[in-house]
Amino acid sequence: MSRMNPNGKYGSFVDLDFKERTWPSKRITKAPLWCSVDLRDGNQALVNPMGIDTKLAFFDLLVKIGFKEIEVGFPAASDTEYDFCRRLIEENHIPDDVTIQVLCQAREKLVKKTLEALKGCKQAIFHIYNSTSPAQRKYTFGKSKEEIKQIAIEGVRCIKNSLTEEDRKKIRIEYSPESFSMTEIDYAIEVCEAVKAEWGLLPGEKIIMNLPTTVECYTPNVYADRIEYFAKHISDREHVIISTHCHNDRGTGVASAELALLAGADRTEGCLFGNGERTGNLDIVNVALNMFSEGVDPELDFTNLPEIAELYNRFTGMEINPRSPWAGELVFTAFSGSHQDAIRKGMAARTKMDKNALWDVPYLLIDPHDIGRQYEGIIRINSQSGKGGAAYILEEKYGLILPKAMHPALGEIIKTAADKAQRELQTEEIYNLFVKQWLEAKGSLSILDLSETHLEGNGTSGETTMCRGVVTWKGEKFTIGEKGNGPLDAFSAALKATPAPAFSITAFHEHSVGTGNDTSAVAYVQITCEDGQQYWGAGKSTSVGRAGIDAVVSALNQIK
Repeated sequence: MSRMNPNGKYGSFVDLDFKERTWPSKRITKAPLWCSVDLRDGNQALVNPMGIDTKLAFFDLLVKIGFKEIEVGFPAASDTEYDFCRRLIEENHIPDDVTIQVLCQAREKLVKKTLEALKGCKQAIFHIYNSTSPAQRKYTFGKSKEEIKQIAIEGVRCIKNSLTEEDRKKIRIEYSPESFSMTEIDYAIEVCEAVKAEWGLLPGEKIIMNLPTTVECYTPNVYADRIEYFAKHISDREHVIISTHCHNDRGTGVASAELALLAGADRTEGCLFGNGERTGNLDIVNVALNMFSEGVDPELDFTNLPEIAELYNRFTGMEINPRSPWAGELVFTAFSGSHQDAIRKGMAARTKMDKNALWDVPYLLIDPHDIGRQYEGIIRINSQSGKGGAAYILEEKYGLILPKAMHPALGEIIKTAADKAQRELQTEEIYNLFVKQWLEAKGSLSILDLSETHLEGNGTSGETTMCRGVVTWKGEKFTIGEKGNGPLDAFSAALKATPAPAFSITAFHEHSVGTGNDTSAVAYVQITCEDGQQYWGAGKSTSVGRAGIDAVVSALNQIK
């Protein structure tokens, strides 16, 4: 028997056998109504809750992102919460198209304090809740189903009776059967019907029914079934906004919210980057960018996600996991060699396409630039990386376009260094390794003096080059000189006067790097020796001819 055998201690909360579901065949085609609860639910989950000035700055960020409904706090709970609400209103932080939301328990004193906090507000949502699950009824309240339903009715009545006729035009109501995920579905509908009846909808008015996974206690498909069942059985459906508020106890909060949208939910509550009690609330950034990746406008602006993440960290003191979807430091990064190679090729192909061509770069679901991320971090190098990753970095960062046939030689050098360091190699380290191995290669051959003279042809042959100089091979000096059809050919021929191994040039590539007066030539040479061994070299110079010569020296100096 497994040591993890539940042995009857745990069981299923599933109470619905719903065969009429339609959600599995649907797709998300539009954004829901979004409501940020960062300033209330998210704030109460912080080790060090935010002060008023920080909450004001956070509110302004949420408005900038595009939230039209923002839960700002529990004004009756503390002076800080109350004063924050007042400053929002009195200092005109709330745009005309934004509705603030406040939470309150259903007690007359608290209701009146909350309405005081809302005085002068153009529009608001009054969020009231009570727990309805069997465990809450049994342990927390010691009340029957009917008594729990009466708490909800009396709470709504308290709000309604505290509102003036003018207030009623400005304030909408949201009701949450707070432990909906564990409440019998038909009983949850019964309580919501009673709340709706007590509130009494005005012509054209809608009521928000918020159905939270207060504790996420089953798979997302079960939650979707409950949402669709609720939508099909609540009366006056056209006057009911079905809202979700998903927690992440099982790690599937995003999936629960997405399937709930398929099942008929109209509204999504959550926090930036999944902050919230216990394992957190739904990550709104995650859901919104999931939509974006499928071509759906999320109606929230995450085009500068790094800045939003930095502000979130500053406001909350919370760190974003490096692997957190979309926002994590490493989510657009590949260490694996095969991944790096596919990304590099896909990115290269994109440079020849229309910028709006369908995005299909391997391993990158969206263009990082669309959310303010940069390409520099896409490929990073450690001991698991392949030959193409380092070449990509040298090209993107330093303009060095190594021939593909040279990539294995580069990859071996980089992998060895990463293995020895037992960590990721930084971009500058990769460049320095390339420079040390090839551009500044030290070995048997060095040039002490070199000159070249261009000779005119005699009518039967083209221009030739005379190469003269002094070199050392393993410390011994040699005077060399020979003609060839160019500096590289002449220098290679002249080396026959030294003990250097006989070789032929089997590959030559060159390109320029830099601009204007800083332009240099970079040459890459592969030599094949008489024993069949091949070596790569690289040279860089303001002279194309000298770059090639230096590449030959570099290649010969790879011979050990």
